[in-house]
Amino acid sequence: MELAVREVAPKNRKPRQKDESKLGFGRLFTDHMFEMDYHPDKGWHDPRIVPHHPLSLDPASMVLHYGQEAFEGLKAYRGKDDGVYLFRHRDNLKRMNNSCKRLVMPELPIDFISDCLKKLVLLDRDWIPTSTGCALYIRPNIIATDPFLGVRPSSTYLYYIILGPVGAYYPEGFNPVSIYVSDKYVRAVVGGVGDAKTAGNYAAGLLAQKEAKDKGFTQVLWLDAIERKYIEEVGTMNIFFKFGDEVVTSPLTGSILPGVTRDSVIQVLGKWGVKCTERNYSIGEVIAGLKDGHVTEVFGSGTAAIISPVKSIQYKGQDYQVGDGKTGPLSQKLYDYILSLQYGQQEDTFGWTERIDL
Repeated sequence: MELAVREVAPKNRKPRQKDESKLGFGRLFTDHMFEMDYHPDKGWHDPRIVPHHPLSLDPASMVLHYGQEAFEGLKAYRGKDDGVYLFRHRDNLKRMNNSCKRLVMPELPIDFISDCLKKLVLLDRDWIPTSTGCALYIRPNIIATDPFLGVRPSSTYLYYIILGPVGAYYPEGFNPVSIYVSDKYVRAVVGGVGDAKTAGNYAAGLLAQKEAKDKGFTQVLWLDAIERKYIEEVGTMNIFFKFGDEVVTSPLTGSILPGVTRDSVIQVLGKWGVKCTERNYSIGEVIAGLKDGHVTEVFGSGTAAIISPVKSIQYKGQDYQVGDGKTGPLSQKLYDYILSLQYGQQEDTFGWTERIDL
């Protein structure tokens, strides 16, 4: 396939936010986007970079009625020597293909879309923030486009990528957050689509998230759907608990997202000689550990926030403080280390970071 590029004329390009402390997250978008279509007779075809624009969909498009959709989230960084860096972007694309398999959508040609993604980022490279902690957020998405009201997989699809400069995901920035444990609602169940990055998983969490926010909490901590007992993940992050000298996180059994940052944390901890165990553990075990001081740190991991330390957890109306309520040393060390990898400032022995502007 040959990539077509239609650039926005310089005089028509959008003004950029000069004060990067006011970027926020997910509100601003660059001048260009990538699109590519799928038809069973043609496969993936017509790849193009075009001006950022509203989509035109038939009101009967199947994505609007049956939720056949998958997306990803990753970032480009302005790093060492003013270079443009990507972090494990092919792992995001591989995960997107796994989501496509679960949702009966055509897989994407990873080598080709990786190349197109890089060209899109470089075309809009002037949008990449220069402040540490800021980045260019990359959102690939695939949606079902058949105009048909009937429950079956679509035969046609649109894949697109949009970009936007972002600051910290949480208003708190890299500061400890408070989370609320939901035992009333569930997000996903083993055998469902909890391990796919699809819109329905997030829609399922909105009510609990709203109730948590109304009570002053930043996010929801989900328990398993069967026993409402075992820790799974936070609404936008995987989560880790430090029990003494051991870090614990939930196993990938099919109901939580296999986070790229989650995997990065596990590998980094292994490199540092820190024991990290993937196992089932209950909210009761966590509460007991918080009460007796055995749980010394709690942190989330995800593309948006990287590492998000947790200062307190509320369960059944009772608040439990984590340690001294401040960012723990391991959380800080992980954040600093992974961030330095992403900006090309740290020797990358994992082969995760790629400079794309050379």
